[in-house]
Amino acid sequence: MDIENLRYLLEVARASRLRDAAVRLKVDETTVSRRIRRLEKELGTRLFDRHPHGWRLTEPGRLLFPHAEAIELSMSRALEAVTSRSGELTGTARILAPDGFGAYVLVPHLQSLVDAHPHLDLEVLTATTHDIITARDFDVAITLERPTPRAASVRHLADYELRFYASPGYLERQGRPETVEQLRDSHELVWYIDAVLDVQPLRILEDLVPRAHARIQTNNISGHHAAARAGLGIVPLPTYIGADDPQLDEVLPEKLRARRSYWITTPRDLTSLARVREVVLAIDRIVRSHPRLSGPSAAADRR
Repeated sequence: MDIENLRYLLEVARASRLRDAAVRLKVDETTVSRRIRRLEKELGTRLFDRHPHGWRLTEPGRLLFPHAEAIELSMSRALEAVTSRSGELTGTARILAPDGFGAYVLVPHLQSLVDAHPHLDLEVLTATTHDIITARDFDVAITLERPTPRAASVRHLADYELRFYASPGYLERQGRPETVEQLRDSHELVWYIDAVLDVQPLRILEDLVPRAHARIQTNNISGHHAAARAGLGIVPLPTYIGADDPQLDEVLPEKLRARRSYWITTPRDLTSLARVREVVLAIDRIVRSHPRLSGPSAAADRR
């Protein structure tokens, strides 16, 4: 067996699509397909079922997958053993994060990590979904819900606040609401698409503005922020976005606020890797230095 072909199996299984796997492997789709066919020929069995919506592992493929991961981990440890003598970190660290934390907190503050380790590649995948870490496809994950994955280290990372914001132009045009009822009945709200919002901590409209309906809905926080700045309506935003934007005003500050938590997860078999430890330390430093985030507490860790 050509062990290199196992890397192709892992990426296709993780990405589900040949195109996405090819991008991550930095090759063309034909190469990925050829490698998978070669591996299937070597093993004498089909490893993937090809569907219009993606490639899915067959039963033999699922049996092979954890062994391929173990080989990948062993190779990563071997590479670190060789390169760690020079103090340089190499390879790729993949970080999963909610779109708000990833785009507004993490990415803008990665410079010190990038400068300290010029040969370390970073992949930041942002999504706000319930199943963000169901697949073993990350080195470090930040989530809004406390996950319960097996064989993973999970701890409370930080707390943040959501408040409601609008542009001065919108408030001048529509008036500033003085009660929650006025906001619900006489104003436009912007929030996530309700049909696909499966993250319970973000269902704040139901709690703070009962029977409210968001007329404008989008599936990412950058869209919410853009809508608020464009004067489309009143928008719940983390204070690390809304309070730091001079083009937005807070609405009903004493009545509309929600406190939520971030959790950090690392697969236990990766915690010994130097690049993973360094990424976790960098995230902790970013959280500690951020004025809009509060660090972990003993009470939060017991939740």
